[in-house]
Amino acid sequence: MGWWFRIPLWQRVVGALVLGVLTGFLWGPEAASLKWIGDFFIKAVKMLVVPLIFFSLVSGVAAIGDLRKLGKVGGRAMLLFVVTGQIAVWLGLGLGTVLQPGVGVDTSAIERGPVPEPNATGWTDMILSIVPESPVQVMADVQVLPLIVFALLIGIGILMAKEEGTPVAKIFDSGAIIMQKVTMLVMELTPFGVFALMAWVAGVLGMEALQSLAQLVGLNYLGCLLIIFGLYPLMIRLLAKVPVIGFFRGMIDAMAVSYSTASSNATLPVTLRCTQRNLGVSPSVSSFVISLGATINMNGTAMYLGLATLFGAQIFGVDLSLADYIMISVTATLGAIGAAGIPGAGLIMMALVFGSVGVPLETIAFVAGVDRIMDMMRTTTNVTGDAAVAVTVASMTGELNVEELVSADDV
Repeated sequence: MGWWFRIPLWQRVVGALVLGVLTGFLWGPEAASLKWIGDFFIKAVKMLVVPLIFFSLVSGVAAIGDLRKLGKVGGRAMLLFVVTGQIAVWLGLGLGTVLQPGVGVDTSAIERGPVPEPNATGWTDMILSIVPESPVQVMADVQVLPLIVFALLIGIGILMAKEEGTPVAKIFDSGAIIMQKVTMLVMELTPFGVFALMAWVAGVLGMEALQSLAQLVGLNYLGCLLIIFGLYPLMIRLLAKVPVIGFFRGMIDAMAVSYSTASSNATLPVTLRCTQRNLGVSPSVSSFVISLGATINMNGTAMYLGLATLFGAQIFGVDLSLADYIMISVTATLGAIGAAGIPGAGLIMMALVFGSVGVPLETIAFVAGVDRIMDMMRTTTNVTGDAAVAVTVASMTGELNVEELVSADDV
């Protein structure tokens, strides 16, 4: 079996996708007998949701260090992370609302489980619901906002404890790393899950479903490209006031590695090298912003979570209100923060966002077959965003060597 693991995961996934579609068309509705393999994969993914987001969020907040010591660098980086994340998720919501990729798909052949109850839309109830009465119960029920709020509070508490909180911070750091390793193990099941799910979609739901998935993939790439070549250049030009072309030429290596690996963490060394050597960001600013961004700055993932939630609502006929849109924007941004920088993390966060507005979790099985193709582009968006924030913060704080960035034209 050594030959199997020598093939890059993304190639195995693409091959499984093609074989699954062919099997579904040739076998027809009988291909539904394979769906249990896909269900097994989806259950393994759902298993990771609570521990992964809990450890990753606490570790990410604790990684900020002493906010007073970090001063302007930490504050400005966090502000840019949050603002760009919100812009990204609303872009995904806008694309899903206007172009409606999930409309017209007949899902009557899908056996649906219990639909998650959406959170109360009243503002007072919504505010009260984010305070967990029992953290253990919240984790057991996978309640999205209370879980995130509790994790953020633990992280803030570690920061406030300073030296006394260091041992606990190390525990959460270790927990986050362990959960990333477990997630990578589960992701090895992806080719088998994708094969079974695509065979089921092609055999039972037919060409309409495949066309709808193709539209979703196209919108994912469109949204990511708008962020990379629209939002980031505006930030670099207006806030950092440096050449846009030099930025992209200096980042080309990191963008290529991120697309092929679909992992912000795996790309981290390359991103650090590009920002320091090619873009002129000081080592102190680069190390802090890039490392923190690889954990909590996931603009591509935030955009996709908003888009995928609308896709699920459309294929299953779930009506969403303005309050639901706001809830999606909050949970998608925070869910992206909690997503680990490894392949497939966005898929894991879907359960949190879907559950917050009552979108059936069967949507995860529906999109899992093409998630890896979209994940590659989302990761490139995330990594490029980390570098854009690093350059902007460095420029604002006088930690940017503009001559090195300009010379990236020659890189």
